[in-house]
Amino acid sequence: MSTKLIIFGGGEIGQMIAAFLVDCGDYQVTLADYSEASLNLFKDLDVICQQVDVTDEIQLSRAMIGQQFVINACPYMFAPSIAAASKKAKAHYFDLTEDVKNTQIVKELAEGAQSAFMPQCGLAPGFVSIAANHLANKFDEIDELRMRVGALPKYPTNALKYNLTWSIDGLINEYCQPCDSITDGELVKLPPLEDLENFAIEGVDYEAFNTSGGLGTLCDTLAGKAKNLNYKSIRYPGHRDLIKFLLHDLQLNKRQDLVKEIFKNAIPAITQDTVLVFNTALGYKNGQYIQEIYTTTVYAAEILGKQRSAIQISTAAGICAAIDLVHNKKLPQSGFVKQEEITLEDFLDNRFGQYYANKEIA
Repeated sequence: MSTKLIIFGGGEIGQMIAAFLVDCGDYQVTLADYSEASLNLFKDLDVICQQVDVTDEIQLSRAMIGQQFVINACPYMFAPSIAAASKKAKAHYFDLTEDVKNTQIVKELAEGAQSAFMPQCGLAPGFVSIAANHLANKFDEIDELRMRVGALPKYPTNALKYNLTWSIDGLINEYCQPCDSITDGELVKLPPLEDLENFAIEGVDYEAFNTSGGLGTLCDTLAGKAKNLNYKSIRYPGHRDLIKFLLHDLQLNKRQDLVKEIFKNAIPAITQDTVLVFNTALGYKNGQYIQEIYTTTVYAAEILGKQRSAIQISTAAGICAAIDLVHNKKLPQSGFVKQEEITLEDFLDNRFGQYYANKEIA
């Protein structure tokens, strides 16, 4: 008998998650969204569609009746209410949020829960923490662990050298919120958009700068082991300066709804993108100072009959692999579950995690 699972949110990522889970045949998938237009996008998939307003506690609770797994693919601000309803329904909860405050609320809700609560399943936070923790486990003492991730257009054509590939709310949020870090052994908050660095990979120039949320729970996990730990988003050179001008010089960080409207109308969405993960660790093992690097690239590809963006593939693969591992009892069945509790080997061996294999599909 198929395991019952509900997805809240029928956006680009929700569509990819549903396609993966329907195709594997092990889950009976329900898709819940407030928009009839979004629900119509699933008419070709073997899913049960429900029109649900996630801001309505009664509708939310009713939608979860009988569900064993809950996926929150909505914007980050809905995490607390969906997680609370999941706890009442005794269903395993997963989300994609990068927001630190909402993740803390989910963590508190997980206390005493009879089901697993696993937020931040995706790319960053998500897979990047799994890969970074894999590097960390190779060291006796970590001097520095650098996590760098970018979802980038394959063919940048505008001044920002950027296109919309995922949640606009999430993008703006990570550009505006303080960034967790371990600096000289102390947990500190760093300002977003700062600490700019430039580097090249295989002849392509990139920049990276502080953004919020990408570390997930690694600061807690590596406290006392890592002297320095930080996360930065990768972009093409020049992007950071323009974003900083908009958000700081024009003070649009105080008018995030306006920024969302501008981005939505002025920056086109694309499916021709690339996801780059580039983690570097330096430290000591058996008294020797060494460096370890883990890098992988996810490419846009045609999957299950449709062209999918790299961010769709990588994000959906991350959360679907986590669900599979809980479903197969390879992870805790109750309470708060960190991304780094997944080993890199288990992740890459998973049927969804294998999409992070370092090869170009299309």
